Amino acid sequence: MNIQSHSDLPPLKILLCSPRGFCAGVVRAIDAVERALAKYGPPVYVRHEIVHNRYVVESLKAKGAIFVEELEEIPDTSAPVIFSAHGVPKSVSAEAAKRNFLAIDATCPLVTKVHREAEIHWRRGRRILLVGHEGHPEVVGTMGQLPKDSVILVESVADIANLKLDDENNLAYVTQTTLSLDDSREIVLALTKRFPQIVGPHKEDICYATTNRQAAVKEVAPNVDAVIVVGSPNSSNSQRLREVAERAGAPAQLVQGRSEIDWSIFGAITSLGITAGASAPEVLVEEIMDAFSERYAITVETVSTADESVSFPLPKELRVIA
Repeated sequence: MNIQSHSDLPPLKILLCSPRGFCAGVVRAIDAVERALAKYGPPVYVRHEIVHNRYVVESLKAKGAIFVEELEEIPDTSAPVIFSAHGVPKSVSAEAAKRNFLAIDATCPLVTKVHREAEIHWRRGRRILLVGHEGHPEVVGTMGQLPKDSVILVESVADIANLKLDDENNLAYVTQTTLSLDDSREIVLALTKRFPQIVGPHKEDICYATTNRQAAVKEVAPNVDAVIVVGSPNSSNSQRLREVAERAGAPAQLVQGRSEIDWSIFGAITSLGITAGASAPEVLVEEIMDAFSERYAITVETVSTADESVSFPLPKELRVIA
């Protein structure tokens, strides 16, 4: 990073949130594609964006990855077919097996945990309520673990009031891993108030990375004039970081790179918070800081609220390169 310092530029203090950027599940998913390319050679097919970040996807395309939305777009092939970090419905795994694909599952282990919880509840005869956002790939994947109508999606407190259930005493809930902690807490409180017998997860479903990144933003946002969140608009955890910053009183902008910065928001600021969603690489954070260093005399302070040392092993098919 080339940070320029000119006395004629207005001063700007940047508070850099830590943790930020890649989480262990994202690192594992990206490594899975790169290891598959190294082991099998291109092409490697990937169902859905491996993680929700344009820069990452384009980088992997350049190395020989081919991204598709559905398996029907893939010709009969012996090339690997990788499932994204968000997880897939069981019907997708079944279709891959039927077509004899070399399927490699890069689902984040913390998403797999939610899948297993939901299945255990279902086997115990409980109706499952999933707290999440309709249409998000993780939600589609979780609902697709069980037979149709076994899972009811709850997006808001208002949804709870409208629920009509045959047996209100035999329920369980799970949550999408990338929700806002505040929103999910409010919904879970409403669920437990209406259904006192509802069974929750043994351990919080919202992942450690989502929790830690939101905590860092909550620490920084009250002390700055504005916040930039580096991430993609279709990234749930990045959108939640923007919302957390705004709730804490800081105008926030979600950008994929320096070309998207709306400079009209950042005219007379003297302090700026910067964070990045769990699927945004650090190179994009450096790019944003470079852009600000061209307009301001910047000083940088890192605000750390947690140390992360989590790592996940690669899918078993990729742990040894033949």
